[in-house]
Formats: sequence, structure tokens, C-alpha cells
Amino acid sequence: MKPNLTFKTESFKVSDCGPVSSVPDLMGSSNVQNKTNFHLGEDEEIYEGYGKRDTAYPYREYNCYNRKLKDKDMKTAILENDYLKAVFLPEMGGRLWILLDKQTGENLLYTNDVIRPSNVAIRNAWVSGGVEWNISMIGHTPFTMDQIFTARLKDDNDNPILRMYEYERVRKVAYQMDFWLEEESRFLNCRMRIFNQTKEVVPMYWWSNMAVPEYEGGRVVVPAEEAYTNRIDDVYKVSIPYVEGVDVTKYKNIPCQVDYFFDIPKESPKYIANINKKGYGLLQMSTSRLQSRKLFSWGNNEASDNWQDFLTEDAGRYVEIQAGLGKTQYGCIPMAPNTAWEWLELYGPVQVAADACNAPYEQAVEEMSSVVRNHFKTIAPEQKLKDTKELAKKKGELLYQGSEYAAFENAVRSYKKEPVLSEHLDFSEISEEYKKLAAFLEDGVFPDYVSGDCPHDFILDETLHCRLAETIDGVNKNNWYAHYQLGLSFFEKEDFESAEKHFSISNSISENPWALHALAVIAVKNENFEQAVSYITLGYSYVKEDLSYLKETWKILLGCRSYDTLVSIYDALPKEAAEESRIRFGYLLARSRTGHAKEVLDCLEREKFVLDDLRECEETLGTVWSESYKRVYGEEGKIPSMYNFAAL
Repeated sequence: MKPNLTFKTESFKVSDCGPVSSVPDLMGSSNVQNKTNFHLGEDEEIYEGYGKRDTAYPYREYNCYNRKLKDKDMKTAILENDYLKAVFLPEMGGRLWILLDKQTGENLLYTNDVIRPSNVAIRNAWVSGGVEWNISMIGHTPFTMDQIFTARLKDDNDNPILRMYEYERVRKVAYQMDFWLEEESRFLNCRMRIFNQTKEVVPMYWWSNMAVPEYEGGRVVVPAEEAYTNRIDDVYKVSIPYVEGVDVTKYKNIPCQVDYFFDIPKESPKYIANINKKGYGLLQMSTSRLQSRKLFSWGNNEASDNWQDFLTEDAGRYVEIQAGLGKTQYGCIPMAPNTAWEWLELYGPVQVAADACNAPYEQAVEEMSSVVRNHFKTIAPEQKLKDTKELAKKKGELLYQGSEYAAFENAVRSYKKEPVLSEHLDFSEISEEYKKLAAFLEDGVFPDYVSGDCPHDFILDETLHCRLAETIDGVNKNNWYAHYQLGLSFFEKEDFESAEKHFSISNSISENPWALHALAVIAVKNENFEQAVSYITLGYSYVKEDLSYLKETWKILLGCRSYDTLVSIYDALPKEAAEESRIRFGYLLARSRTGHAKEVLDCLEREKFVLDDLRECEETLGTVWSESYKRVYGEEGKIPSMYNFAAL
């Protein structure tokens, strides 16, 4: 059959992601890049820590979800030919959700049976399954739970192309993904393009994150003899397949949660495969720019079993195989000004000898590499990438909208007399709210709002910063919102003294919860915990119905060890807020540390407590149980299985 592209609405079992947070992420979350020690040679060039960010700012967190499932209609985009059926989710960052081999009836990807957010991504909420396209910052993309721009077009042979694209605010780059099938092709073509249209070198990151079934007797095959990996807080380079006596390519052998970033030689073909014990599975190949591959496993122990169960209902276990621009995810790589990076990825089925899973690893690699080289001769990915360069700049028909900010960035570019973002991409019309900011660039009058209303957006733009700074003592002098946004901009620049000044002015003009929150965060940074508690509790008093603000209040109160204050606020909460899992857990933690360990232990054992937004690597459930147990019984206790989420 001739390839076709259809757009549908299908029903999924979904937990509501909830509204975005009303306050910016200024506190940040812990991640491995913040505390890693490297033990590597001088020629590795993995750019340790380059481009690392501690917060999701200026993106708002999704932190108000729960685990209650409901049927929900969601958009799908489907590419299909005689051999493959690829299902994409435009409302989840363009994720490739299903890749069906129609010849065998097998889904080559791990597809979750539920879309239920968990706390893993840059903006908190994340879902396992399919192929996720991660750009710009270390971690899961800021668009993983967002609808992105979706368009369609055709090539010169009238074959349909699915295009998805966005504008990423931190690095200020537009990126696009063009997907298509050919009539006789057994591989999905994924043509990627990132365009740094700025005058600066920017840290760049891309990892295509493939969730694949954790087959019994399965194996990952990749043409590498070494890999980068971490143990606790230390990064080493190890030989593979055997690490500490374990063949880590046979992922069922891996005892604990771990990453392996495979160091593929430059002359080797770039691929990774996940095969079952019959030698069948998914093969991902690419052109040379996508230089690295990775295996992530939750491990095989009680804690990892809990994580696998936590992320799904009945879809079973999975591992992740990934493909990236850099050698590892411990840092970004520098992208030159006014530069476009393009590459082609190919996804499809592979069949090698049934004994490949049990053969010596070198033999399995040799056989898979032979298959890949034959595909490369037929497909010629590097040539195909060149041949489609003009196609990638062809305009498409916009079907679904993406972020509002892209159109505003074009307004900023117009103000600076710079070319628009990738002119072949339709970023739609500027919204009414952003028209106010665009007008500010011209007349200098910053928008003003009622101080109790949630801020519209957060500033991360040097042009806006400079324009606001030059007008703040004039026309915007008495605008609480202008001072608040300028304070945020200074905070992002780590000029905390100037930030505090403008937050204080904002609050003096019109006392507001947003400036009070920011002042509380600065007070925490200055270890002025009493002042932080005063600020955040006053701020909370203005927005008691705002769950995201309450969660931020909890984070600050716990960080300041102001347990009595937290308990007093909790006692006055309405039932729904008091029963929200993160709020309830913060209360239990505070009670445990104020002499009520027996009560907390009884609650944990009676309630079979589930923390809806449990953070990856967060061990606080087990910690609170252990602390309470020891206080009650005077000895160490074995953490109940359901509270064991220890990463290592």
C-alpha cells in the first residue's frame, strides 16, 4: 500500500496532569549532575556539567497531578505502510507511542497501558513508554506533557510527511522532526533539525529515549567495547559487556538502577538494538551526528520492581535504550552560532540468529553490525539526509498549535531587526497576552495585573531584561508586576541582591504572594530560615485554594525544619487538600520529627501510603518509616516492601 498519514482522536486511560504551577521553579530539584565526581581520562571530552541547570525556570512545573485514571480522548497521528504502523501523540511532545511490525504483529516499543504522570522530568510530570524526543536541557524534555506544533506536507513523490516542531526558550532554538514511511520501507524515517539562530554558542542536548520491552533472555547489542557509568556519585569508564562480573548487555542480570553510555568508535555504524531470545526486536540506526547510545535499567531487585509497578498498570517491565548527540548525559555539547544540526534516525524490526542473545558478545555485535551495514548500503542514510535538505525547509499545513512563546520570540526578533525563526515553520499568531509584552518593547510600558492573579509568564530573555531595567525607574516605577518580573530575571542571573531588592519593592507596592514566595526562596538561600517561614506563610494566606502554592509552602517549611508551623497549617486545611498525597506526607514527616513517631508509623502501616509524585531516586518514604520505627522501637527495622524505592 502507498504510505498514508491519518489524524484521529482515540481514548486512553489517563490521570489528569492538573494545572501548571502558579509559582516559578526557583528552589530546583536534586539530580545526579549536581553532585557527580568524574574519574576519566584527559581525552574523553564529555563536557562534564556543561549546560547544567538546577531548575525548570522559565517553564512551570506540572505538580498537581494524581493517580486516578479516567478515559480521555487524545489526538493521534498515524503513519502506515504495508510493513509498519507508527502512532504518535502530538499532545505529549510528539512522542512515538507505538511502532507495530505488521509482518509479525509485534509492537517493537514498550507502550504503557496508562498515561499516568510520575515525577521524573524537568517539569516534574513524565510518563514511561514509546520514544520521547529530549532536547536542550539535561533530562526529560520540557515538552513531554505538552502539545507541540503539528503539521503535514508531502514530498516530491506525493508521500505524506508528519512534521512536529517547537521553540525551546532556554537555548532559544527552533527544532523540527519530520517523519515518513516509504512504500517498500521497513524503517520509519525520522529527520531531525535543530537551528541555533542566535549569535551565541549554546549548550545543546538531544537524546531519543526509546522504551522497549524487557524481554526474558533479552539483550541489547551496540558496537562498543567501553561505556561510561556511575556508581553513587562517581563516574567511570568501564569495559563491556562484563562489569563487576555481570554481562550488562543482558539487562535482566543488572542488579541495580544504572546507566551505561556506550562509547561507539567513530568508524563504527551508529546503532542500538533490543532483541529477544529468538534474535528479534527493535533496531535503531542513525547518521553519524547522533554519536552515542545508552542503556538504562531500573535494575532487578525489590526497589526496582516497585518502580516498574509504580509507572504502569499491567504493561509489564521495560528498559530504555537511547541515542544522543553527546557521549553522555552528564553534560551538553557546544553548538555554534547560526548553525543547524541535522541527522536521520531509522526505526524498524531486526532479525538475527536465535543464539545471538547467548553468543559471546563480540559475535552478537559482529552479526548485528553486518545486518546494519547491509541496511546502510540499501538505505544510504547519509545520502538520504543530504537529499532531503530542501524538503526539510518546505512549508507544511499547520494542524495543531504548540507553545505561545514561539510567536512572541518572532516579535522580539522583529524588534531587534533579526530574521524570524525558521521561516518555513508556522508558529501561528501572537496571543493577546504576548501582544502586551510586544507593545512594551516599543513603548516601554510593562503590563500590569491584579496582584492576586497568577502571573502570566516568566521572563528569560536578555532583550526584555534590558528594556525592563531601563524603564523600571520611570514609567514602570510603581508597577508591582514589573518589579516582580525584573526580580525573577535578576534571580535567574544569580544576582540575588538585585532580585531581592525588586521583589521587596514589588511587595511594598502591592503585597502579593508571588513576590513573597520569591523572597522566601532568597531567605532560604541566605539561611535566614525564620524570615523564609514568615514570607511563605504570609504568601500562602493570600492563595489558600492554590495547591501548587501549598506544595511550595510545604517544600520551604520542611527545608527550614519549621515542623510546628506546617502542622498548624495542615490542621486548618480542607479535607481534599489534607488528603493530597504530598501534603499528607509532609505532615507525617513533620509529625515524625516532632515526637509523634508512633502515630506516623501506625499511619504508614495502616494507610499503605502511596506518594503520587514520588521523585525518581527519592527515598523519603522509606526514610520516614525507618526513622519512625527506630524512634519507637530503638532499633533498625526492615523497610516494608511497598516503601522501598532505594535507587542503589
